[in-house]
Amino acid sequence: MNTRLLSNCKACVAFKRWITERKSDKSKEKPSSLTEELENHNECPLDTRQLGIATWSLLHSMAAYFPENPTEIEREEIACMFHIIAKYYPCNICAKDFQEDIKAMPPETESGEKLSQWLCKLHNKVNKKLGKPMFDCSRVIERWKDGWKDGSCD
Repeated sequence: MNTRLLSNCKACVAFKRWITERKSDKSKEKPSSLTEELENHNECPLDTRQLGIATWSLLHSMAAYFPENPTEIEREEIACMFHIIAKYYPCNICAKDFQEDIKAMPPETESGEKLSQWLCKLHNKVNKKLGKPMFDCSRVIERWKDGWKDGSCD
């Protein structure tokens, strides 16, 4: 793997920073038992809204990091991934709508930019249906990969 790419990858850098922070935090904490950890977690299954936010975040991030010159296999795999998510998405209504949307508007896998634009248009279609604001698709790479130009993500 190209380490130069990893050093410029906001997702990779954030993960490395998190690991480093966890290691330094653990040295300050007394070790807790698994039971104590479980008692302190009050996490519940995701509701439709939370699941939607998490899913869109994952999909947009994957599209933003998709290669600009993908191989035929990469193009097939990413298209397949969208079809699989549409088939097995936990919200039946959302899954059916997503299946219909990608049938009418198949994934554009020619490049990362085209995939990001396709996904943004698809997401805006859902936003419109839900009465949510539209996202400016000219800013998808800034939002999901490079970070805002004002430096607020650095």
